[in-house]
Amino acid sequence: MIKDLTLHNRRHQVIRAIEKNNSSLANADRQQKYQLMAESPYRFFRGTSHLFWQDMFNDWRFSLFGGVPGSQTWIQGDAHVYNFGAFANHDGDVIYGLDDFDDAVVSDYQYDLWRLAVSLVLDTRENGRFDGDDCLDALEQLAEAYLAMATDYQDNDLDEEVHFTRKTADKPLKKFLKKVDKKKGRGKMLEKWTRLQKNGKRVFDTTLPKLRRLSPQGRKRFIEAFETYRAAREGVSSDFFQLKDVARRVSAGTGSLGTTRYYALIEGEEGDEGDDIILDIKEQVGPALLLAMSEEEREAYANAYPSEGERHAQAFHALAEHPDQYLGWLELDGKVFSVRERSPFKDDFDTGKLTKKSHLKKMAATWGEVLATEHKRASRGLNEEEPFLFEQTLQRLTFKREREFVQLIQAIAIHYGECVEQDYQNFVDAFLAPD
Repeated sequence: MIKDLTLHNRRHQVIRAIEKNNSSLANADRQQKYQLMAESPYRFFRGTSHLFWQDMFNDWRFSLFGGVPGSQTWIQGDAHVYNFGAFANHDGDVIYGLDDFDDAVVSDYQYDLWRLAVSLVLDTRENGRFDGDDCLDALEQLAEAYLAMATDYQDNDLDEEVHFTRKTADKPLKKFLKKVDKKKGRGKMLEKWTRLQKNGKRVFDTTLPKLRRLSPQGRKRFIEAFETYRAAREGVSSDFFQLKDVARRVSAGTGSLGTTRYYALIEGEEGDEGDDIILDIKEQVGPALLLAMSEEEREAYANAYPSEGERHAQAFHALAEHPDQYLGWLELDGKVFSVRERSPFKDDFDTGKLTKKSHLKKMAATWGEVLATEHKRASRGLNEEEPFLFEQTLQRLTFKREREFVQLIQAIAIHYGECVEQDYQNFVDAFLAPD
C-alpha cells in the first residue's frame, strides 16, 4: 500500500470516521456490523449514513432548488429503497410507505431525495440486470415523480393524498402487496416470534437466534420503565394494555446494529392469546445528521428536542400515514427508547426480483411519490398558517427548471454512488483484508 504523504485524503478520512462512529459498540457487534457492511457497496452505504451527512450537509448545491425556510420539512433522514415497506393502516389495509423514523429531523427535503437517489443507483448496480442508461432512466422517473407530487396541491382539500395499497398500486408493487396481505398477519407474526406454554400463556420464544431472555434484574427494571410509559398513555384501555413478556431483540438492521432493542408482548383487545400485540422498543441515539452540524446548530437541535424519544414520536406523527396508538417513548438504564407497534404485515419489497426495466422505472416513480407525499404531510404541522408553503416554494424554485432539477439528481446520485463504491473498497481493504 502506498504511504500517505498527508492525512488529508479520502481513504484516511473514511477509515477514521468509521472507527469513530463505531467505537462505542461491543467488539462482537462491531464485527457483525462490519461483516454486513462488507457484503456490498449498498450495504456499506446503509451502515455509514454518517459519511453521507458529513459529505452532503454543507454541499452548496442544496441552494439550487432549496436551502430556504419553505423547503424545510420533517425528513426521514436515512432514506433508501429498503426504508420503504409494507405495513397495515388503521383500517387494516396493507399499504406501502416509509417505515423507519430513527434519523428523522426537520431539514431540507433534498437530503432525503439525494440519499434515496444514491441508494437507487447502488441497489440497481447490485441487482446486475440493468445498465447505466437504465439507471439514469430510473433516476429520471424518481425525480420527476417526486417533483410532480411535491408541487401538486388543491386549495380546498388538505387531506387529498395518494396511498399505495393493493387496490391502487401498479405492478410490480400490486403483486407484492397482495402477497403480503395473503401470507402475513397477526397470527403468522405471533407464530414466528412467540410460543404457547403448557398453561396456555403466550411468551416470546427465546430459543430463536434473534431473541434473548432478560435477567431477573433486567426484567424488573424494564417492567418499571414500561409502567411509567403505560401510565402516560392517553386513550389506550388498560384492560388490554397489559405486559405479558419481554425479550431483547438482537442482530437487527445494519446502521443501527448494536443499539439496545426490546420486543414487548402485550394483551390484545379481546384478551385471548391470538390477538396479542408486539411492541418494538428501540434505543434512540440521535440522527446521524448531528455529526455534521455546527455547534450552533447542535445547540438549536438540543433545545428543540430535549428527548430523542420525543423527537422520534414527533417525526412519526408528522411523516407517517397512520401513526399507531402505542407510539411513545420510555427511559431505561440511562437510555431513551422509542415505542411503537410492530406491524403484523411488516415486510420489505425485494428489489432483487426486479427483472424488467419497466418495473424498475415504476418502482422508482413510486418511491418518489411516496417520499413527496410524506414530505408534504409533514410540512403541514410546521406551517399551519401557510399549509401549502412547501408546495408553493418548490413550484417557485423549479419553475421552468424542471429538467435542471432532474439532471442535478442524476448527477449527484451517479457521482456519489461512485464515491461510495470507492469508500467501500477502502473499507474492505482496511478492515477485512488478510494481514
